[in-house]
Amino acid sequence: MSKFKKKGSNELPAISTASLPDIVFMLLFFFMVATVMRDSSLKIKNNLPSAADTEKLGQKNLIMFIYAGPPSDSYKDRYGTEARIQLNDKLANINDIGVFVAAERASKREEEIPKLITALKVDKSTNMGLVSDIEQALRKAGQLKINYTTKKGSALK
Repeated sequence: MSKFKKKGSNELPAISTASLPDIVFMLLFFFMVATVMRDSSLKIKNNLPSAADTEKLGQKNLIMFIYAGPPSDSYKDRYGTEARIQLNDKLANINDIGVFVAAERASKREEEIPKLITALKVDKSTNMGLVSDIEQALRKAGQLKINYTTKKGSALK
């Protein structure tokens, strides 16, 4: 008869680290794709009003944002406490809105220009006079599609 030998120990083999660089690169690519960089940093306070019936807009690349509100705490000493307008990364005047709209239209393809929407992100403590001035400037620039951005919630609270 043959003799059976027992193995000395039943240890598991070491885990292969050959695929470790592949895993690291997959994670790197995932975070590169999933991370969204902010287009502009806010220099104004932007406490949006609430609205009960809201809709989400479709394509984000067809939306140009105009922010309005009082300067944030770090900019109060330079710009005061009066409500201001922010276009992209800089504070602007009413007269700059036409140039802003023209620049945004120039950066889009010709078939996208009629679909451009202006989103107004206005702080709820902002004077309505500033909002109507922005609307008049947009009307002069030929930008008639306007959206008022709000947060979801009850308008009565």
